[in-house]
Amino acid sequence: MVPVFSAADVEAAVSPERALEAVRDAFLAYSHGEWSMPPKVYVPAYPGGDFRAMPALGGGHAVLKWVTSFPGNPEQGLPTVTGLVLLSDASNGSLLAVLDAAAVTSLRTGAAAVLAAETLGRSDAETAAVVGAGVNGRAAARTFLARGRSVAVWDVDRGRAEAAAAELNASVAGSEEEALTADLLVTMTPGHAVLLPTGTLRPGQHVSLMGADGPGKTEIAVDELLRAQVFCDDWEQASHAGDLRQAVEAGCISHDEVTELGRVLAGDAPGRGSDDEITAFDSTGLAIQDLAIALAAMERADELDLSMLDV
Repeated sequence: MVPVFSAADVEAAVSPERALEAVRDAFLAYSHGEWSMPPKVYVPAYPGGDFRAMPALGGGHAVLKWVTSFPGNPEQGLPTVTGLVLLSDASNGSLLAVLDAAAVTSLRTGAAAVLAAETLGRSDAETAAVVGAGVNGRAAARTFLARGRSVAVWDVDRGRAEAAAAELNASVAGSEEEALTADLLVTMTPGHAVLLPTGTLRPGQHVSLMGADGPGKTEIAVDELLRAQVFCDDWEQASHAGDLRQAVEAGCISHDEVTELGRVLAGDAPGRGSDDEITAFDSTGLAIQDLAIALAAMERADELDLSMLDV
């Protein structure tokens, strides 16, 4: 019998703080070569969205996430992200658990956004904001709050921002412009329009760019990205599917000008260079993060009343 973690089960098993710890450990393991991750496979179903297959191997386990991203779904009363995460024993291939992909995705996305902000932001950063109050945006705001930091949320749909703020006990930014001035900024938009045109970011700001997670998406203008010291979750993936893609294709930035976050966490590369430097983290979402959350959920499987799958 294989345990099945519903979205509620995943959230009950893994707190935002535990998710951040697990994602940090995954970045370190991947940076050290202890975990491996074949390339993410995109199956376009445009203009509606896309399907993604994401495998990873590490810690004696293998994971495969089959997940969707259909940004227009909420207008139809459907979730943007759906799918399953399959966790297997890497020694014999046996299936160990099935987990709700949307819950795993939101936990690890929020954790990665805040982990990057804490690692690359100024030590004296005072304000934090999340632009985009969907499921993943709320996860990032929840993670900031769990880390003891106040956060403001903003969304093009003010009602959605107000609902998120009420749910989380956060505040609503007075305007998009106000949100974009936060010392620690997380963007969780669909990536269909440039949110950060040239000249938007202030000296000393950090931005975690989380919305441009597939081909054709972007949240920041190339010229604005070039004003920052740029970091990413994984060069190969981000340079082909993240905000970095346009800058790479234009020949404006190269691999040696971008630092992977795992190398900073491992102490193998520097992070922020000065208080005045702008830092930008380009995230496309990694299967190693999904594996980390799945393993964290399994730690508490015995405490939960899980459904079982007979396979």
